[in-house]
Amino acid sequence: MIRFECDYAEGAHPQIMQAMMETNMEQNPGYSTDEHCQRAREYIRRACQAPDAAVEFLVGGTQANVTVISACLKPYQGALCAASGHINVHETGAMEAYGYKALTLESPDGKITAEQVEKAWEDHIHNASHEHMVQPGMVYISWPTECGTLYSKKELTAISQVCRKIGLKLFVDGARCGYGLAAPGNDVTLKDLAELTDVFYIGGTKVGALFGEAVVITNLEIQKDFRYYIKQHGGMLAKGRLLGIQFETLFKENLYGQIAQHAIDLAMQIREAFVKCGVPFLFDSVTNQQFPILTAEQKEEFEKKYAFELWEEVDKEHFAVRFCTSWATREENVKALTEDIIRICG
Repeated sequence: MIRFECDYAEGAHPQIMQAMMETNMEQNPGYSTDEHCQRAREYIRRACQAPDAAVEFLVGGTQANVTVISACLKPYQGALCAASGHINVHETGAMEAYGYKALTLESPDGKITAEQVEKAWEDHIHNASHEHMVQPGMVYISWPTECGTLYSKKELTAISQVCRKIGLKLFVDGARCGYGLAAPGNDVTLKDLAELTDVFYIGGTKVGALFGEAVVITNLEIQKDFRYYIKQHGGMLAKGRLLGIQFETLFKENLYGQIAQHAIDLAMQIREAFVKCGVPFLFDSVTNQQFPILTAEQKEEFEKKYAFELWEEVDKEHFAVRFCTSWATREENVKALTEDIIRICG
């Protein structure tokens, strides 16, 4: 079985595993206070051109999301997000378990707009019962989104400007940040993310690391006491050097960008094969997630050889599925898939 259902099926990039082995018997202080974490922080600040940003390492995406959300919100506030947002549909109510509510906005492609954010705020403050309702306190977006789509710099700037005008914090979930940066047509940089948001994170788990995410905080208010929140939310690793070593390796010589580009190049080959056969897509994604709509017969034929995710039933005869590439996807497996796409769908 050739697997394309996610971007975390493999372990970690060989250079990371080598670095882990070479440093295995080092003695280091705990909780990400070691020299590897410090160097990783400096590499990330340099990549973001944000010398004053705080950079903290957490063990996973859910921990990063609930920790940031808890640090941003007051007890009576919630987070505006797309209805398909990860915090709303794929984290088992983690933020709700900590007492916060996802305030969802409709989105056909995983993206929300500045206009939606401003309207949601205006609707709240002008409601006669607003003090009896959860107050919007922040905006959460994923980049790339759950649908593989990207906010442009113009769209992200508009959301940032609205958030700053009305006093909402802006948080970008970058679990697949590397794949967004490498996507064709993307015009957003790490510098832009640092400048336009209050806090965002650079995902490692799905982009070459064994585990871990790097949270970049430019807002001084959120920086204050953030490590208390990390500990309280179960995101602080005692052997924190294991996180630092990984991000040190990923960012020392831009390995992060190189391996993300590999995934994008292969995803575009898969996309082009489906396009050539006239297969429609559920979302217009230029990232490592591709969502072709297959007939029942085509889906069954692909399932004989490939693992992929059923995304949604379009109708009784058509199914949107997800093929996902990663830093570790093998070129020979993509070659086999594209040949089968032509055979099955052509």
